[in-house]
Amino acid sequence: MFTNPEQFANATKALFEFQLETFNALTNKAVQGVEQVVALNMATAKSQLEGGLAAGKEISQAADPKAAMSLAAAKLQPGVAGANAYNQQLGVIIAEIREEFTRAADAHVAEAKSNLSALIYDVTKNVRPGSENAVQIVKTAIDNAFSGYEQVTKATKQAVQAVEAQIAKASELVEKNTPAAKQS
Repeated sequence: MFTNPEQFANATKALFEFQLETFNALTNKAVQGVEQVVALNMATAKSQLEGGLAAGKEISQAADPKAAMSLAAAKLQPGVAGANAYNQQLGVIIAEIREEFTRAADAHVAEAKSNLSALIYDVTKNVRPGSENAVQIVKTAIDNAFSGYEQVTKATKQAVQAVEAQIAKASELVEKNTPAAKQS
């Protein structure tokens, strides 16, 4: 069926390596996104701790309970603004991850389709008469491999969308449960 069996083996090996390369690139981007979220969480926690300590010190030095309550109320608004800023920064990180995943996945899908078309052409151009069934089996195997690749890409996009939905839900809860939001 093939003029050189190594030609088919090399082509399928290249397709498999391409899939691994894509998976590694997307995994690296996901890890970078997690690192960004962890850094954001650490910076936010540090800022909140420092702000809370400073506010506690100011409140404890108030002249009377009314002044202490007034200071406490004044310190609440920056906390709400901080939560909104955190949600906004988190949204930016998730949007960047989604954009990178989409761009990488689309580029890799286009390249994989091109490689797949070239592989199918190479396989079918040297077919001996009577080998059509074997060619169909090879085409089916290649199509199945590519379908698996597309499923991984689709699952990755769905995972990013699920994370975005959870962040949106958390943002809604923060906004609902803040006193400033209830007063508005």
